Amino acid sequence: MGRHLRSFAGYGLLSASVVCLCVGTGGSAYLAWGFFTQTAEAQQSNQGECEGEDAPPSPRLPRLDVVRPVKCLMDRTTVQPGTVQAYEAVRLYAEVPGYLKSQTVDIGDRVKRGQVLATVDVPELEKQVKRCSAILDQTQSKVRVMNARVSCARAELEVAKVSIVKFEAAAASATANRSLREKQLRRYQELLASRSIEEKLVDEKEEARDAAVEAERAARAAILTAKAQVVAEEAKVQQALADVADSEAAVRVAQAELERAEVLVKFATIVSPYDGVITQRNFFPGDFVRAAAESGQPLFTVERTDQMRVIVQVPDRDVPYADPGDPATVEIDALPGQKIQAKISRIAGSEDAQTRLMRVEIDLPNPAGKIRKGMYGRVTILLDKSSDLLSLPTTALARRVEDGKSSVFVVRDGKARLTPVKIGTDNGLRVEILSGLKETDQVVLHPPVNLTSGASVQPVPIK
Repeated sequence: MGRHLRSFAGYGLLSASVVCLCVGTGGSAYLAWGFFTQTAEAQQSNQGECEGEDAPPSPRLPRLDVVRPVKCLMDRTTVQPGTVQAYEAVRLYAEVPGYLKSQTVDIGDRVKRGQVLATVDVPELEKQVKRCSAILDQTQSKVRVMNARVSCARAELEVAKVSIVKFEAAAASATANRSLREKQLRRYQELLASRSIEEKLVDEKEEARDAAVEAERAARAAILTAKAQVVAEEAKVQQALADVADSEAAVRVAQAELERAEVLVKFATIVSPYDGVITQRNFFPGDFVRAAAESGQPLFTVERTDQMRVIVQVPDRDVPYADPGDPATVEIDALPGQKIQAKISRIAGSEDAQTRLMRVEIDLPNPAGKIRKGMYGRVTILLDKSSDLLSLPTTALARRVEDGKSSVFVVRDGKARLTPVKIGTDNGLRVEILSGLKETDQVVLHPPVNLTSGASVQPVPIK
């Protein structure tokens, strides 16, 4: 008992303790303190055991698992959960309000591209189509009338131009006649001066000369009138052309209104945009269907199923290595035993600011339709292939990696030595060692937090 009290007196040198129940020779039980993880000095000071023996204990060295660096082609992979989504999905609405007239499909039905799924009864729109068609015919007739007016105005313009030529010829004739009458008048005046003729004859020639002058003036006035008529007829032609343009614009407006009405009528017929399956149906024949702008519920949801998307969220440390075309193996929980080989189809190119994950999509062919939206599983993506370098389990790293540098504990001559190393690819299980180690080195596999460089240890090789 005294020995144990002396051991208890060395309590300040001990790091941990347990309570032992020892039995003496007389059969009585008593409590004693047993200690472990002692310092070297405390181990030397404690003597004996609970059984009362006074032999000094042998020091025990920490047993640490060690491994040797090995050369291997280490691929960088990431294994992440994946969720299946439809490659394409569309919600189909009615563009116009009305009563659901017919519906040819239901949930789970497979549909083809262009297949009619439902029709909405829209009698008012059908009447509007007829009205717009009649307006279009009317405006087209007006265009024909305006074109006829243009032709008439152009003909009248040509007549006016011919009249100018006619009146110019008449004016030339009147000018010649005036000149003749003036000459005759001068001769008669000379004869009158010589008393060869009567004065009455001279008066007649003056009258004839004056008539010729007036005729010339009238002819020249007719020319001006004809020219003015040409200008007027040209204006009529331009007016007629403007009326034609206005009528043609009215035709285009009527055509647009007719096309709009026809499109609205077509919107009353719901068709499938591609091959797929009906995954949602919200109405039945006879239900009143509101227009898409007013309704929150689609008539149908059609999902394309011949090809599916697998959505994977890649963590930040793997984002720099993820590229379209990287091989991927998809395992879906609902299809056990199947490993579907695929490739990364597309990447988001940026990480989510909240989760620090990047969206990656993998396209999967689904000809049999066994892969369904909402299924989930695991996706193994081969991000990169490394060279034939030394590698270690990642658990052997003793310090946090900074700028491609870290440290490991190497056991040499029974002592753990902290050794700096330069590392490369880390696939989460093993890490490349670019420099700092040899194949013969013994590296501590799981270095304790309190392990210091130079501490004596007992290596336990792990194969």
